[in-house]
Amino acid sequence: MSPTGPAGLPARVRIGYGLGSFATGTFGTVPGLLLLYYLTDVLGVGAGLAGLLVFLPKAWDVLLNPWIGSLSDRSTRARLGPRRSWMLLGAVTLPVCFAALFAAPGGLEGGPAAAYVAVLFLLAASGYACFQVPYVALPAELTADPDERARVMSWRVAFLAVAILLSGAVAPLLAGASGDDRGSPGGYRLMGLVIGALLAAGMLAAVLCTAGTRSVISTTGEPSLRAQLRAARGNAPFGRLLGAFVVQAAATGLMLAGTQYFATYILDRPGATTLLFACLIVPSLLAMPLWLALGRRTGKRDAAIGASLCFLAGAVVAACGRALPAPAIYAGVAVAGIGYAGMQMLPMAMLGDAIAADAYRSGRRRAGVFTGLWTAGETLGLALGPGLFGLVLALGGFASSDADHRVAQPDSALTAIVVGFGALPALLLLLSLPLLARYRLTEAELTRLRDTAAPAAAPPDPPAAPPCAPRDEESV
Repeated sequence: MSPTGPAGLPARVRIGYGLGSFATGTFGTVPGLLLLYYLTDVLGVGAGLAGLLVFLPKAWDVLLNPWIGSLSDRSTRARLGPRRSWMLLGAVTLPVCFAALFAAPGGLEGGPAAAYVAVLFLLAASGYACFQVPYVALPAELTADPDERARVMSWRVAFLAVAILLSGAVAPLLAGASGDDRGSPGGYRLMGLVIGALLAAGMLAAVLCTAGTRSVISTTGEPSLRAQLRAARGNAPFGRLLGAFVVQAAATGLMLAGTQYFATYILDRPGATTLLFACLIVPSLLAMPLWLALGRRTGKRDAAIGASLCFLAGAVVAACGRALPAPAIYAGVAVAGIGYAGMQMLPMAMLGDAIAADAYRSGRRRAGVFTGLWTAGETLGLALGPGLFGLVLALGGFASSDADHRVAQPDSALTAIVVGFGALPALLLLLSLPLLARYRLTEAELTRLRDTAAPAAAPPDPPAAPPCAPRDEESV
């Protein structure tokens, strides 16, 4: 069997695909980490309104993503390969909109600042959807081997963890480049430019290094978006997995949104945001191969449940943040980081399995609508996190301020920060476990479906390697 066939993709495809996570990880992290804080503590927008503004533009993607997925399912004749034209569109629009998002004109505060951020965040979220939806659909079409899909996803999650660590550590430092750890308008402008360049590099690398590859599953597209949505509703494993992932994404979004507040007002160290991020992401990098091995040994679903329990334990420790010393909090966040790696990698591999199973059963090309719904759910969950955190802050009486003044917070606001950072994420993890436990698509069943459908889904001859890598590169 060719090394570029179903059992072994070239290194350029695995690594190039993974590099796209520098964009998805960065855009999923930085707005969730800093945008709410930017609104409340730099632009002087009220906490309740700020939470709504962070939520609504991304909620738009719930409608946009399935439509983009449906269109990308039909983009089979693009010069760069299926789905790449949509990825390229996102690669040239998102970085510009992101940089502008954190570059509010001088003197803009309150309502006008809120309107400016809302429009730019809506445009940035739309550009992100153009890239993310077809990007997530690719693994199900790159290989027919479920284990190989897990290996592809391990590359993606490895780069995802690096992107989250890098952007989560660098963005707060750049935002405070003036010397004020709370951040300044000039620092946020610099951060927007640097992070925008990182977004562009990751997205363009994914487009170029996977260009020319073709789908290994020979399918035809559905005639309409309505027909695709009808098919998605009938895929029980996908529905259960999506439900669990959305709830867990909301838990992650809450913790991301609360990090800067927790460091500033609970630990009384605004610069500890970087350390908290390191405690979350470094253990996830180390734990990733362990979750991959456990998934192969016990099955992806059971390993995903174990990862969720790890994150739950860390969130419980964070919920006790006002009563525990800082080292104990850092240790709890590290435990959450161990679980975070599995919570990201394993459901994504399971998604590829669910999409492949649908293609084997139906012979239809519907990966785009599945990933459109998936990314819409992920975006909704990550947007719900900051939105909920803003609501909790408002209920706790949190007082907003501009960049030049720090307001003393009432005790109720400090309690709200701890609840949003730890207690609510723990509750959401508990709610996700029954949904995850009902996912029933095993590796053995998927292999049976693949073998049964093999004559209709035979992989095409390997395409020539694109210019970004040598032809004789071996798979890893």
